[in-house]
Parts: sequence; structure tokens; C-alpha cells
Amino acid sequence: MTMTLTSTASAGTTLKASAAEKGRYFGAAVAGQKLSDSTYVTILNREFNSVVAENDMKWDATEPQQGRFNYTGGDRLVAHAQANGQSVRGHALLWYQQQPGWAQNMSGSPLRSAMMNHVTQVATHFKGKIHSWDVVNEAFADGNSGARRDSNLQRTGNDWIEAAFRAARAADPGAKLCYNDYNTDGINAKSTGIYNMVRDFKSRGVPIDCVGFQSHLGTSLSSDYQANLQRFADLGVDVQITELDVMSGGNQANIYAGVTRACMNVSRCTGITTWGVRDCDSWRGSDNALLFECSGNKKAAYTSVLNALNAGPGITPSPTTPGPTTPGPTSPPPTSPSPTTPPPTTPPPGGCTATVSLNSWTGGFVASVKVTAGAAGTNGWNVSVTLPSGASVTNTWSATASGSTGTVRFTNVNYNGQLGAGQVAEFGFQGTGSGAGITPTCAAS
Repeated sequence: MTMTLTSTASAGTTLKASAAEKGRYFGAAVAGQKLSDSTYVTILNREFNSVVAENDMKWDATEPQQGRFNYTGGDRLVAHAQANGQSVRGHALLWYQQQPGWAQNMSGSPLRSAMMNHVTQVATHFKGKIHSWDVVNEAFADGNSGARRDSNLQRTGNDWIEAAFRAARAADPGAKLCYNDYNTDGINAKSTGIYNMVRDFKSRGVPIDCVGFQSHLGTSLSSDYQANLQRFADLGVDVQITELDVMSGGNQANIYAGVTRACMNVSRCTGITTWGVRDCDSWRGSDNALLFECSGNKKAAYTSVLNALNAGPGITPSPTTPGPTTPGPTSPPPTSPSPTTPPPTTPPPGGCTATVSLNSWTGGFVASVKVTAGAAGTNGWNVSVTLPSGASVTNTWSATASGSTGTVRFTNVNYNGQLGAGQVAEFGFQGTGSGAGITPTCAAS
């Protein structure tokens, strides 16, 4: 999962060699059907040390029918990457577009449960094979509001992004967890809305490790591009250029060089990914927006990127980079258990125990509940919570609620009831009123 960094005084002669010498990756988005194109694959393997699936890991591809998963395309890409020494970015666990039809037709609590299950199942399937996940993609609106985008996902509750990140961390503690969006290339209302969310997440311990900047660019580069990357990095997250392409024309090479220099000048900018390999592979058609002609010839933009990589400063490996010997970005020191990992000590006696953490505001709260199986494990579990007077449950995910006021009983759903000794499941609920002082009790079956 960690990149192997080579210290050398010589200039890299490929994108991946130069990036690796500076402690970064240089990646490309890959269409599965292109892996049978020899020209495409030759460039991919020679120049790129990171890959991301254009479509093969999105919701419609991985769960075309509810509860029935298809990992064929994603597994093929991972196998190719592993055979060629490339790391893998996962894209994307939740996005308001490219949802399967069955999810598009859902709303409210059923959708919340389904989306949390999707995150858990997909991240678990690829556990240990993904460098960084785009956990949530494009959840903020364009324009000057800085607000969340209205979508069926957003309408399940404003905490849906937080819930997705917590579920992803529980499923794959070793992967970097990213938020990814477009039209965020400078300091503007949209990027500031995302900045405020990330700052809030970091202040409350929500597991977010990186922010992706798509950077689908036209004929100019924002003058505050680097400053925008830096302000996010200053929050304590990595930044990544995730979907770079630039309109062809006289300024293309300069813009590519400017993006590369900006990343090199921000020590927590860990890598750059172009959205495709050759011009004829690009979603932008006649824009000729990538670094290689369809024949495989390098363009002037390629040379400008390589020169900027070679001229840029190197970085040492981030102390928060996940790996087999390094605790995860939001994990406590190795002597303490991870927030989402069962403790290494003896599992609790009996059936199960439950603990709760609250995020409260005036008039409402979100409760995140962790269920830990006892020494005998569970075939199912239920958690009872007595709410304060005036409080009411309005939304539940990864569990089924019985009642909404007074004593509410939460029962496992079909994918998280069976736990081995010491294993953990998480669910959550949103409520009105105050959740102060609630104490969950757990019973196993």
C-alpha cells in the first residue's frame, strides 16, 4: 500500500519514475476494455504507477441488482495493477450519478441502509488492495452557495457523508479515504464549502484522509490553484489531483506544467492522475486533452509535465500513509485499538456490548453505535436505547428501528448480524431533541 521511494540524483525519464523519485505517484484512469489494446497498455505500464477505474468500481457496475455484487471489472484492473507494480485508487463508493436503477428508485431509510451496505461490501471486497478510495464524489452544488447538492443521497440526512466515511474506515482501515469533486480548482464558494466540511470532520475525528481535485481544465489555470491545495493540506489531509485533463491549444503544456508545479510545491500533494491515457481515450472527445496522441506519441504537454516533476522538490513519506507497519491516519498509537477495530484483549463476556458517540446540535443529534460481539459471537443482535423526553428518532442506517420515542430497539440488518468473537458492527441514527445521556444495551441471538 505504501509507495517505495527511490533516492536518486538522476532525472526520471518516465512520469512514474520521476514522480516516485519525488515521493509521489503519477496515475491514469483506465477503461477495462482498453486493456486489450497493446498501444494503450504499453503506455500505461511504462508511464504510470497508479491506476483508477473509469467506471468499473462505481455503484451501477458493482451492485447492478440490490445485494448482488459484480466485481469482475474491478478485479481485472486490480490484477493488472498488481502484476505491474501499480497502486490502485478506488472510484467511487457513493455518487449521486451512475446509481443502479434500483437505488435511484429508493429514498429515506431504505436507501440509507442500502448505501451503507454498498460501502461496506465493496470496500471489504477490495480491502488491502486500494491506496485511496473516493468515498464520496461530487456532493457539493455548483454556483455561489457553497451548499450540498440536492440528491437522493443527501435527502437521507445531512450526515450521510460522515456515515459513509465511517463505514469505509471500518471496512478497510488501511486505505486512504478521500472526498472528490470538480470546479474546486481555486478558492471559491464550492471549494470553501468543502473546506468547511473537511475542517469540521477533522475537528470531530471523522475519518477523512485526503481531498481529490478533479481539475478538468480549459484554457487557463486559476492563479490561486496552489494556495487552494495548500489550505486543505494545512487541515491535515493529503491532496490529490484526481482527474486531470486540459483543453488542447497553445496553453495546454503550460497549464499541465502549472498543475504539476503546484502539486510539487505542496508537500501533502501525494499524486496526480490524468483521466485517461491518450487523446482518443478521453471523455472530452475533440478537446485532445491528454498527454499522448492516439498513436502513442508524446505531446508537448508530456514533456512539460516530466520537466516539472524532475524540477520539483521531493518529499519524505507521510507519517499518516497507511501500510502494514504504520497505523492508519485516524488510528491511535499502536498500543491502543483502532476506533473501528475490536480490541486485542479478550472479547467481552456474554452476547454483545454497545457503545455510542454523539454529534449534537441545537434541536438534533446523530448517534453512532458500535456493537462488539462477546466470546460466543452473534447470529444477530439488538440494541435498546431509552431516549430523553422529547427526543425522537427520525432516520436509521445499518439497522432497523422499532419505535421512534421512549425506548427504541435497533435490530441488525441482513449483512451485519453475524459476528465472530470480538468482531464489530456499526449502525447509526438521527434524532430530534437531545440525545444527551443515552446508554445503549445490547442483546445477542
